[in-house]
Amino acid sequence: MRRVLDASALLSGASFDGELFTTPEAVAEVRRLGSTPQLDAVLATKVRVLSATKESLEAVERTARDTGDIARLSPTDQGLLALARDLQAVVLTDDYSIQNVAARLGVRYEKILERGIREVVTWRYRCTGCGRFFEEPTRECRVCGSKVRTTRARPGPPKPPSK
Repeated sequence: MRRVLDASALLSGASFDGELFTTPEAVAEVRRLGSTPQLDAVLATKVRVLSATKESLEAVERTARDTGDIARLSPTDQGLLALARDLQAVVLTDDYSIQNVAARLGVRYEKILERGIREVVTWRYRCTGCGRFFEEPTRECRVCGSKVRTTRARPGPPKPPSK
């Protein structure tokens, strides 16, 4: 089984079966956080480092905008999701936004240490003053200037089975 590992999976110290992949950005993130000789050995011998296709990156961005997770996903997160889509792999992550977008994309995911998401959600942004909704994240309402909060729009379709 092919698995794409995010930074938390790489840093967890856990052992994973199958073909393991990650992105150059995830490796850089791990190194910024402080890698160990053991982790460097794993990266050098067991994990293939690949970049995602432009097509998959665009699909991830569209889906993240649709779910409202775009502000919560770093470019590294988006690259991991896109690589998992390209490879038809399982993404290993404890990040709820990655799991949410993966479920919408039809990409399987597995949690590492945390519980994982219970349902797929769509986020919207609502003004606390005038009540207007925005599709894109913003801190301040363009109409009345009040603070904008993140709210759940509606439950999404049932999440696909994951381990």
